[in-house]
Amino acid sequence: MSLDVRLAHRFGDFALETQFTASSGVTALFGPSGAGKSSIVNAIAGLLRPRRGRIAVNGRVLVDTAARLFVPAEARRIAVVFQDARLFPHMSVEDNLKFGWRRAAAKADAAGIAHIVELLGVGALLQRRPHNLSGGEKARVALGRALLAAPEMLLLDEPLAALDQARREEILPYLEALAREARLPMLYVSHSVEEVARLADQIVVLQDGRVAAQGSAFDLLTDIDRIAGTPPLGAVFEAEIADERDGLTLLAFDGGVLAVKRLARPPGTKLRVRLRAEDIMLAREEPRAVSANNILACTVRAIRRDGEEADVQLLCGATRLVARITEASRARLGLEPGAQAFAIVKSVIVERGG
Repeated sequence: MSLDVRLAHRFGDFALETQFTASSGVTALFGPSGAGKSSIVNAIAGLLRPRRGRIAVNGRVLVDTAARLFVPAEARRIAVVFQDARLFPHMSVEDNLKFGWRRAAAKADAAGIAHIVELLGVGALLQRRPHNLSGGEKARVALGRALLAAPEMLLLDEPLAALDQARREEILPYLEALAREARLPMLYVSHSVEEVARLADQIVVLQDGRVAAQGSAFDLLTDIDRIAGTPPLGAVFEAEIADERDGLTLLAFDGGVLAVKRLARPPGTKLRVRLRAEDIMLAREEPRAVSANNILACTVRAIRRDGEEADVQLLCGATRLVARITEASRARLGLEPGAQAFAIVKSVIVERGG
């Protein structure tokens, strides 16, 4: 999949001037409210006609204002899932799903429909009406309806923004499964670094209507300078199940090995791993008697001071980590770029397959 976006549009005093490209996988449009994320989604979907610009998906030009070309929304084969789900209230869940299926140019057979129903866990909901569904259930049904339309691309415009934390945790595993199994290019809009870390392969950072940064999730989420105003994630990277030892699963990555609670998956399985910045402690000498299972030798790469806090970017092999400690601790340890340190990892989060 290739997505090429060049847009210029104005809403009152707000100017959208953006240009970016995306390849296959999940691309996150990340930034604060009012940065222009939803306007970009609407332009790609055909719900907004930009003053100037060009949009192409897989080489197929959808918008080219210079050539006076504008493909209508219904002809774009792009499905959109909004944060309010927008299900038809007078239809059952099954009929909402069938609405998407009837719009498909290449309709799924019974097995294909059953696979999507199972993938999103909506089989027990088929005879219900939307008013009898929770927010998380509505979001899953909206995803199913979009998938059954057989789109070339899926746009998700902050699909979890209207949900409380419990409902977000309920639906995120389904989105992870979708990203892993559906093989469908997705553009995911969010201002939540946690969601982006779990789902995105690439990130486009928007600020005041312009692209502030673009790159892989693995790089940008541990960059202490390029995502302004956002606390650093800590780390997100791919690892591979290597072995088991003492009831723990060993994950190998380009920087060492991490031990986690036993995973019921075979050796060689690739996983996405996340470390929170606040779950990484630092030491100048290797600790010898601590309860933590994971201690990694690192080099300090960069430091960003943020009031009484300090974000310390570390290089562990070829993998970047970020630890958030107090500025007082940084000064006491004498941490400066180039210094050797040991990262004591208190918690490892295994997100999904790579």
